[in-house]
Amino acid sequence: MSQSPAHPLVLSLAQWAGTHALALFIASMLGWLLLTWWFWRSVGSYARPRNTLHAFSWMALLVRMAIAFALIVAGAALFTEIAEALHGEQALGAMDDAFTTALAQSVPAAALQVFAAVTRLGDPATLTVLCAVMAIGLLWRGHRWLAGAWVASVAGMGLLNASLKLVFSRVRPVHDDGLVQATGFSFPSGHSSVSVVAYGMLAYLALRLLPRAYHLPVALAMTLLAGTIGASRLFLRVHFASDVAAGFSIGVVWLACCVACIELARHWSWWRASKG
Repeated sequence: MSQSPAHPLVLSLAQWAGTHALALFIASMLGWLLLTWWFWRSVGSYARPRNTLHAFSWMALLVRMAIAFALIVAGAALFTEIAEALHGEQALGAMDDAFTTALAQSVPAAALQVFAAVTRLGDPATLTVLCAVMAIGLLWRGHRWLAGAWVASVAGMGLLNASLKLVFSRVRPVHDDGLVQATGFSFPSGHSSVSVVAYGMLAYLALRLLPRAYHLPVALAMTLLAGTIGASRLFLRVHFASDVAAGFSIGVVWLACCVACIELARHWSWWRASKG
């Protein structure tokens, strides 16, 4: 397959983005928080799950399935585009290199220390402990099916990401500042994908189990946390930008699939019980 080089303008944009990466990160996080808030205000009454079901909840289920389908299609399309560009073009690699090089020269050390601390929240050890604690808590509260779904969602994303890394076998960027050391293959970012699923599922569980007053704050906090963990991998230069984008996209796909399956199972069980 022929490989097309990156256009000079594209490389200049990548360098500019790397130079202004911290400002772009802050702006993007504010944008995602505003989008989450807007979504909540506009369709939240239909989209958020409830712990009780009734005859009129089928319309809400259709809304949730439509949202899940849109997220799955969009996430899968983005991941496919990045994966094809990774093996089919020189442009993506050149853009990643230009962005990473410019970022290394522009981010202050204090910011890197903060990202080095935040990235630990997406470490496999941290998420394993979180997964176990949440599962025990759900079992203790009598939510057996939610406990099983929680474990399957987080563990499943971890296994899927590990498999994808073996398929693509991309080498990591050089990261010699000593703040964080990462081994293994680079594409897609496991911290990004598994954090989206783990903290996204936490938001889903909060919508199911916590009082309504906590719903929006938890959704905003989990959005910010998952986004910051993924971005930290860029700033610490243990992943390329395309690794993180692919990790976010495949994480959204898996999260949407898991939540959709849980909601369908809930409504099916309720429907069978109501008919009995």
